[in-house]
Amino acid sequence: MLPRKNPVPGPRGPQNPLPGVLILLLTAALSSCGGGEWVGGLLGGTEPSVDPYYLAGTKENREYLRELHLLLAEKPEAGEDRFAIVREIANTYARLGEFPLLVNFLSRRVSDYEDDPYHAYYLLMIAYAHIRMDAYPVAALYFDIIIKNYPDLRIMDQSIHLACLKQLINLVENNEQRVRYYQELISRFSDQIDLGEAYFMLAQACEKTGDWNGAIQAYTQYLPYQGTIIPNFPRADNYAKQLVDFNNSPKDWTFENINSLVSAIKSAIDTGSSSRLWSYRAKVNFFARSWEQEETDDSGMAEFNLSDFMRNSRIRYAETLDPGSNANESYLRTWGWSQYISTWYLYFRKINFPLDPEIHGRWEWAGVYYGEKF
Repeated sequence: MLPRKNPVPGPRGPQNPLPGVLILLLTAALSSCGGGEWVGGLLGGTEPSVDPYYLAGTKENREYLRELHLLLAEKPEAGEDRFAIVREIANTYARLGEFPLLVNFLSRRVSDYEDDPYHAYYLLMIAYAHIRMDAYPVAALYFDIIIKNYPDLRIMDQSIHLACLKQLINLVENNEQRVRYYQELISRFSDQIDLGEAYFMLAQACEKTGDWNGAIQAYTQYLPYQGTIIPNFPRADNYAKQLVDFNNSPKDWTFENINSLVSAIKSAIDTGSSSRLWSYRAKVNFFARSWEQEETDDSGMAEFNLSDFMRNSRIRYAETLDPGSNANESYLRTWGWSQYISTWYLYFRKINFPLDPEIHGRWEWAGVYYGEKF
């Protein structure tokens, strides 16, 4: 018996696994995608001899592999002993960088030994070998086969399905698939993953598929995990909160286009009506900050009365929008607000909210920048 440091828990039996011969044919057909040529294998179910194609490396390595294969031939019955030998053979090929041999050896195991309850692990190793051979689409196919067709196994207290889902999320480019993988990851392994990151990335994938209802639901579930570090998305907290808050708001402050919004703002300033001007602001996500402040700074204007800045003051504005304005964002320079910071730039933006076609594409007064623009 091959010595083992870590006992392997007994797995459950397979649930509608793919026939082994299909795995064998799949490996042969996909070997041209970076998996090497089909180089033969152990023939026959009883393994009476060692195929020389399965020996690799130095003389010492070849002798070690020969002993392992002969030892495997003495263990025709399924069980942990046979699995330990198969795993050591596969690990030896991996250490030697003989990934085509690893793929072919384990494919034969899946094909010839349908009673082996460790097929999911063998296919995981095959997928790993294809990653090392830069055959990423093939690896993703194997990970998906495991998830869909084989029961989970825990090897060294690690879930194979969990490992497959993490790999699939990184490998696939189809966002509908990513949605499905994130949903399964959350539903099955919530206690073993960073739920904040999973909910946010699920929401992102839903957005990219056009499922805005699903995106809002996932962003809402993310909010209790604010502070989670999302790779390549430093504004994750702000982004999720603003979208959820906007979704839950009446959205009754929006204007059909930038011209009607700016006209209303200018008219309120001309009449000196602070209450009218204040009514035009966005009721959620409205900000007031200096140009130097970070965009993640949620400083607001709810703490003071706008009339304090307009009383005994003559507020004036530029006739045209700032040259830095574009089709999605606009700025209007105004001045005369106070003796401390006289100049304010009113910031307007086009609303990006495909969930509500009647609101999507309209304009809102979203904030104020204090001081002269850099």
